[in-house]
Amino acid sequence: MISKSLEEYLKTIYIIEKQNDKPRVTDIAEKMNCTKPSVNKSLKLLKEKELVIYEPYGQIELTEEGKKLAKKILEANDIVYLFLREILGEDEEIAESEAKKIKMEMNDTTLNKLAKYLHKELGLYSLDCGYDINNEHCIDCARRTENKALQKKGL
Repeated sequence: MISKSLEEYLKTIYIIEKQNDKPRVTDIAEKMNCTKPSVNKSLKLLKEKELVIYEPYGQIELTEEGKKLAKKILEANDIVYLFLREILGEDEEIAESEAKKIKMEMNDTTLNKLAKYLHKELGLYSLDCGYDINNEHCIDCARRTENKALQKKGL
C-alpha cells in the first residue's frame, strides 16, 4: 500500500511514459506543480517499494509492478469518474475532483461492484467473466467477447 501522494507520482510517471517520453524529474515537477526536491524524495520512496527504477540524475522507469499499480489507479479513477459524470450527471470538473477523493477510500471489492454496475447501466460490455480490478485479463476477455458479438452482427 502506498500513500495518496505516491499514487499521484506513480500515475504521473505512467502518463508521461505513455506519451512516449522518458520521465524526468523536471517533467514530473511541472506536471504535478511541485518542487524537484519533492519529486526526488517521492522517487526514492517509490524505488524503496520497487515501483520505479531510478538513480539521481538518471532515467526514471516504472517497474512491471509500478506499471500494474499505475494502471489500476487510473482505472479506479475512471470508474468513479464515469459513475459521477454519466450516472449522477455531475459537472465534469466536480466529477474529476471528487473521483480522485472517493477512489482513494474505496476498497477493491467496492470498485469491482461499481465497475460491473457501470458497464451494465452504460451498456458497454458484460463483465460476467469475474471482473477484478487487480486482474486486467478479465477486461480483455470481456472486450474479446464484445468484438466477437459485433463481428457476428457484421459491424
